[in-house]
Amino acid sequence: MASAATAEDNAAARAERIREVVNAAGAEWRRRHPWLQRQDSIGAGILIFALAGMLGSGYGFVSGVLPAWATILLTAFFASLTHELEHDLIHWMYFRSRPWAHHLMLALCWLARPSTINPWIRRGLHFNHHKHSGMENDREERGITNGEPWNLARLLMLGDAGFSAWWRIQRLPERAQRRTAWLRVAAIYFPLGWLHWGLWYLFLLCHGVLAIAALAGQPIALSASTAGWLQGLDTLVVVWIAPNILRSFCLHFVSSNMHYYGDIQPGNVVQQTQVLTVWWTWPFQLFCFNFGGTHAIHHFVVKDPFYLRQMTARKAHAVMREMGVRFNDVASLARANRWHADGRDEAKA
Repeated sequence: MASAATAEDNAAARAERIREVVNAAGAEWRRRHPWLQRQDSIGAGILIFALAGMLGSGYGFVSGVLPAWATILLTAFFASLTHELEHDLIHWMYFRSRPWAHHLMLALCWLARPSTINPWIRRGLHFNHHKHSGMENDREERGITNGEPWNLARLLMLGDAGFSAWWRIQRLPERAQRRTAWLRVAAIYFPLGWLHWGLWYLFLLCHGVLAIAALAGQPIALSASTAGWLQGLDTLVVVWIAPNILRSFCLHFVSSNMHYYGDIQPGNVVQQTQVLTVWWTWPFQLFCFNFGGTHAIHHFVVKDPFYLRQMTARKAHAVMREMGVRFNDVASLARANRWHADGRDEAKA
């Protein structure tokens, strides 16, 4: 018991040292650049820039300037900014004293990323994540595959919320549990998630049927009105739906693998995350704004907005490495995100 208490105290001291350095780095940036004090204006400006980028990319596709692949990539990048903003908003970093502006920003971030759950509901799940990161009841990270063994199911879960919900719910032992879980999923995705995933599954169904018919030698001739309707659906998928599937896949891959699960000491922030910046993750990082390189900082210092974490990352990484935070522990992917390679569980020790 004494050794466990000593280890816990040591971890708390190391976490506090990281906070001291990160807070000092943030204060230095704000002192040298007073415009960083205008946090509300910066957040609103980034949101306007992101939405303008998404709308401009969509217009480029509709007008024939951009091909579908470029539109999806550009839109996914701009949408990744709105995810970072929503995360900051969940922590009340923008317009805390002006609720109407705060909630308008939340609504616009959700509209830009309709594949996600209701952000007002997510706030509670996210606070629970900080309280129980790495534990079984960390529903936010468990929902995006943290702790799952690597197989085809986990790969599909990363990009498909419907499959992810079904895969997890069908493993619940009791029928009443499964019914309650489905009701919860229906509530947290209403209404934008319903629209987003409904359009995506309709798109897959329509083109799947057409492809199968063509392969069978019985191509389906579409009427002019049906062809026009399908073209409209295809446009929505390119400018709104597919970019968010790409964005969420990349974010969920990075986030679920930079968080540890299951065998860490409860409350030990040093063990909760790693810094994940290995070279082959950069195609993923591009669509989640370097989440793997900076999100671990947030577990130590919650109050800084995402763009400031990019600025303080160099000093933060130096002290985090010194205090025992892991960097590029890619072997944890093969361990289903466990901290220990030998299967020990400190949470139960």
